Amino acid sequence: MSKTDEIEDTSAPLIEHLAELRTRLIHSVVAFLIGMIICFSVATPIFNFLTQPLCDVLSQRGQDCDLIFISPQEGFFVAIKVSLLGGFMLAFPYIGLQMWRFVAPGLYKSEKNAFLPFLVASPFMFLLGASFAFYVVTPLAYDFFLGFQQFGAEGEAVAEGAAPLSVVFQGSAQEYLNLTIKFIVAFGLCFQLPVLLTLMGKAGLVSAEGLGAVRKYAVVGILVLAAVVTPPDVITQIILFVVVYGLYEISIFLVARVERKREEQLRAEGYYDDEEAADDVMMDEFDAEDGK
Repeated sequence: MSKTDEIEDTSAPLIEHLAELRTRLIHSVVAFLIGMIICFSVATPIFNFLTQPLCDVLSQRGQDCDLIFISPQEGFFVAIKVSLLGGFMLAFPYIGLQMWRFVAPGLYKSEKNAFLPFLVASPFMFLLGASFAFYVVTPLAYDFFLGFQQFGAEGEAVAEGAAPLSVVFQGSAQEYLNLTIKFIVAFGLCFQLPVLLTLMGKAGLVSAEGLGAVRKYAVVGILVLAAVVTPPDVITQIILFVVVYGLYEISIFLVARVERKREEQLRAEGYYDDEEAADDVMMDEFDAEDGK
């Protein structure tokens, strides 16, 4: 067999993998486009649903829920953004299935059993975070923002002959949608933290002890994250910090549980030496005391 034939034989699997990847990507894109078209056809009801937190806050203040378009094309772009968000959420289960069907043939049965729960947990945690943002955080944030309105009919002292000052909310539909989507996506991604860290712990990339040791740095990082992804109000920043830090502590618990299961499995298979593990613990304690 010539060298050319050997190269062609070895390159065939790579070409097959690339063709498979292309097929999966095409299926995913088509599913996303179909979901986007479906959501575009019902963009108005979806947008009305997304404005419910704002309308509830305005209703409590005795105001009408009226959003405006400040440019001729704004209505079209609002419909497009609603379609993008809705289309992705509709198509995500199918996109996840395509990713799994591409990766699964290269995994052992034990690896499939280990990875599949995380694939199921990821969209669930995203929906949980998005729901928490929409039903809890968003109403609190808008109630805070709208508290800075001024109504001139409340008996404030004004100059003689001057009209009473009124500064009331007349929001842009696109600006409202941008802020609401930012809340939903930010909390949805933050709720992926336990899934990500537990998967890394199962792969041996992080440990519960290591995560606990860097807890103070994690607190600083979470504070910075809360300041970046939320509007400049203290309420939403505190809520995001408390939620993400709670998820971080849950992640430490889950990683520790994964480590205990791995230790039990290794001990059952005869690969885990209790005396060697005890020696390692004693050496760690000795190093810690020596460092003091």
